[in-house]
Amino acid sequence: QVELVESGGTLVQTGDSLRLSCAGSGRTFRNYAMGWFRQAPGKEREFVATISWSGESIYYADSVKGRFTISRDNAKNTVYLQMNSLEPEDTAVYYCAATTRYYSSSYFRSGGLPRLGEYDYWGQGTQVTVSS
Repeated sequence: QVELVESGGTLVQTGDSLRLSCAGSGRTFRNYAMGWFRQAPGKEREFVATISWSGESIYYADSVKGRFTISRDNAKNTVYLQMNSLEPEDTAVYYCAATTRYYSSSYFRSGGLPRLGEYDYWGQGTQVTVSS
């Protein structure tokens, strides 16, 4: 069982920066590929970013590329999402997710893990609101 707890969401202004954290449980956290997703009101949950267990492979949704940065600190069992140049369209509940399944390097290199079904565990979410 893996527990994920997100934090860092708040109300910010357009153009501000914010860093989200996702703390995970378990000694094998370092073996999990991780992802960030978001869900705006009335919309489906969508992919934001993914990072391999080692941190060497990273992929972003086009909508956040160049503005968001995903990273991880396996010693702290934590994954981060640094969000810069925030826009009102970034307003959503942000979720982190973990997969305990094995995905080959070639599979990961084909575009990361952008599908909800590729993950086994989800956090409860943290609200990010960007005002204009």
